[in-house]
Amino acid sequence: MRALNELVRKNIQALSPYSSARDEFSGSAEILLDANENPYGNYNRYPDPYQKQLKEQLSELKSIPTENIFVGNGSDEAIDLLFRIFCEPGIDKALSFAPTYGMYRVSAQINNVDWKELPLNADFEVDIVSLSPLVSDERLKLIFICSPNNPTGNTIDRKSLMKVLDLFPGIVVIDEAYIDFSEEESALSLIENYPNLVVLQTLSKAWGQAGLRIGFAYAQKEIIQYFNKVKPPYNVSLANQTLAFQALQNSNRFNENITTIKQEKVKLEEALANIPQVLKIFPSETNFLLIKLKNATSIYKELVKHQIIVRDRSNQIEDTLRITVGSPAENKKLIQTLQLILA
Repeated sequence: MRALNELVRKNIQALSPYSSARDEFSGSAEILLDANENPYGNYNRYPDPYQKQLKEQLSELKSIPTENIFVGNGSDEAIDLLFRIFCEPGIDKALSFAPTYGMYRVSAQINNVDWKELPLNADFEVDIVSLSPLVSDERLKLIFICSPNNPTGNTIDRKSLMKVLDLFPGIVVIDEAYIDFSEEESALSLIENYPNLVVLQTLSKAWGQAGLRIGFAYAQKEIIQYFNKVKPPYNVSLANQTLAFQALQNSNRFNENITTIKQEKVKLEEALANIPQVLKIFPSETNFLLIKLKNATSIYKELVKHQIIVRDRSNQIEDTLRITVGSPAENKKLIQTLQLILA
């Protein structure tokens, strides 16, 4: 890996971060008159800017020190901060492997960063041969890999991830939004040995807390310190911190929900396989299935008429729909409606 001071933007290195009232004082006090807060109201006090209680709970769950954890307003905040920290607008570059999560490209464009996409191979795996000539470009600062990948559903081979980490001297971001549905090991175990690795996770998928907008970045502490330096002072509300903490304490419900979703995915896959017009169901280690069928966009529109919304991914992979695994009743209704449309 190149030295961190060679990767981080010079203005970010020189940045004096905003110092909030809660930066200057921590702990308990009888009277707080330092932050111009209203003395009345249920949420009248500013939240902990570093989400210490939430990080302690995560540290216990993930077996990773709190100093290696960043808590953001969804993973999208962490993605945006990565561009702000490492990429000089109008100069630096970033890339990913298509098809994949579209927010990487959008964040690159917002931050005026030259964006490149390399195609995944026929098995939706990272093409190391295509990547190799590009890694020596000093302007290439970030590589994003979504694993398990959205919209394809597969987990990227761990050996390929490690090859990218070994080849590329910049920052490698592995987005594990769906990792809790997978049987594969998380990349969190690689952080200790790879100072250029950032792993993203979220409460939105397996934890069922999408409405809270809570995402996490895990990395060596030197990178996390830059996240904390650049982020807004109170980026996660007190209400959301509290609800996220409560959700993480309920591991029994989490495990039960994962089991149910996996069982329902098997049933949904079997039902879809019995529909003749479904040409292919791609392997998935997520809570969704990507299916290929003729006239996918027309079928999507027909489902909308029946008040059933799936995702048309034909702009990424020809004639495909991405279907989230719903409740048993929702899955049953979907299959019945598809059978009706395709009869």
